[in-house]
Amino acid sequence: MADEKSVLLTVKDLRIEGYSDEKWIEIVHGVDLTLHRGEVMGLIGESGAGKSTIGLAAMGFTRDGCRISNGTVEFDGMELTSATRSERRALRGSRIAYVAQSAAASFNPAHKLIDQHTEAPLLHKIDTKDESTKDAIELYRRLRLPNPEEIGFRYPHQVSGGQLQRAMTAMAMACRPDLIIFDEPTTALDVTTQIEVLAAIRDIVDQFNTAALYITHDLAVVAQMADRIKVLLKGDEVEEAETRKMLEDPQEEYTKTLWAVRSFKRKPKPAPKKDETPLVTVRNVSAAYGDTKVLDDVSFDIYRGRTVAVVGESGSGKSTTARCITGLLPPIGGEILFDGKVLPPRYQDRTKDQLRQAQMIYQMADTALNPKKKIGEIIGRPIEFYSGVTGAELKKRVDQLLDQIELEPSLYYHRLPSELSGGQKQRIGIARALAAEPAFIICDEVTSALDQLVAEGILRLLDKLQKDLNLAYMFITHDLATVRSIADEVVVMKEGKVVEQGPKDVMFKPPHHEYTDLLLSSVPEMDPDWLSNLLDERGVDNIGEAANKS
Repeated sequence: MADEKSVLLTVKDLRIEGYSDEKWIEIVHGVDLTLHRGEVMGLIGESGAGKSTIGLAAMGFTRDGCRISNGTVEFDGMELTSATRSERRALRGSRIAYVAQSAAASFNPAHKLIDQHTEAPLLHKIDTKDESTKDAIELYRRLRLPNPEEIGFRYPHQVSGGQLQRAMTAMAMACRPDLIIFDEPTTALDVTTQIEVLAAIRDIVDQFNTAALYITHDLAVVAQMADRIKVLLKGDEVEEAETRKMLEDPQEEYTKTLWAVRSFKRKPKPAPKKDETPLVTVRNVSAAYGDTKVLDDVSFDIYRGRTVAVVGESGSGKSTTARCITGLLPPIGGEILFDGKVLPPRYQDRTKDQLRQAQMIYQMADTALNPKKKIGEIIGRPIEFYSGVTGAELKKRVDQLLDQIELEPSLYYHRLPSELSGGQKQRIGIARALAAEPAFIICDEVTSALDQLVAEGILRLLDKLQKDLNLAYMFITHDLATVRSIADEVVVMKEGKVVEQGPKDVMFKPPHHEYTDLLLSSVPEMDPDWLSNLLDERGVDNIGEAANKS
């Protein structure tokens, strides 16, 4: 344990209130925290536990509608709760950095990535434009971003979600801060990319004696990253201990429950009948963005009542395939069939019933929900559009959907998305998809923003809905635990092509395709030595060299 002189951050009796229903309600209840230089503390717990709220408070910041009502936050001798706004702003970006959960909602869509990366070093007079640009390219390279010399000159919408998340991690490292708040930084990343990012984060922390708060609901990830773990529940501290001790011998029942999640494994279903018509057929589909071909001869079927999981690295074409199915991106070759009939390539040419039958739950709930509309309106709109239901009957149907996703209607109907946690917003996305009463739902990383307890509940709910309504699902995911839990068939994609597909039980048994084997071996385990051992096995060089200034 580091000695007392190395303490960088001290939080004592932190109490935070949120404004709701015209009154202030305490949401964080007297949390204490001590962080030393070079130390990583993991903050874990369910959605709504207060992890992100506490992480932001460590910067002297609260979201709109929240306030620090009591306690102290001392960073390197400066009391942030009483510091002036200009004093706090001088720290942020230079000595304290933040990596948000949703990169898509955090970048300015009007500016190129490189310009946003170099803003903080220029503002704080750490580097010149040329120096910070050169350093950005080196960080992009070490974080395995494609075309590192070029990718920074793209706009946020021109890169994938996983690539955008890595660009934001690089941006946080630009000024080599003393403290970084990592708020679910690998949520949007596939397992192979996650390894590189985790290794880079860990090496930079080691090289520069940087302290970090690592907020996550992924216990296997926090096991690789944290020196200590603090468990939170509904704004209360449950327990704290060194990582190995916490993993081996958790003291509290709630922590033991967290350690035991992902027990859900759906019973295998019989194979489709030979003469059964697939509900959705992707037949020899190719697609392009401009002159760049991104899908090449992709084919697979999805049957009623069954789930096909589509897996692969960021940029492999998973979400692009979904865009082709929904008509958002017309294919340049091949066709999409629904119940044996060819669909018009463009969604604008499809009938209202064809549109209703296929719904999508998006990866980034932050950007998928209208921030100006209340939850009741967001869920109610597709009901009214497709069914013509209004008034009391519409309200009743919305309430039923909120019940289905385990959110109390009276508490959430009149809220705005900004008043919900990331997991709650994702559940609203699920309810909105169900509102159209579709036959087929595309789930694009549907559990990526959820803690593991809530994710298991969502998977159980989706399984129940599938049985009750005979729904077909296409699960786009990088979480192979989700695949094991809910999939019937698996399609593995790489660089816009299908490299392997088949029944789940066959796909998870060796021998695997070389690329499938890479994905399977990259799933983190609840062993603090797992990442180090894996990097040694693969002969990976010291990724932390990325942090060295050129």
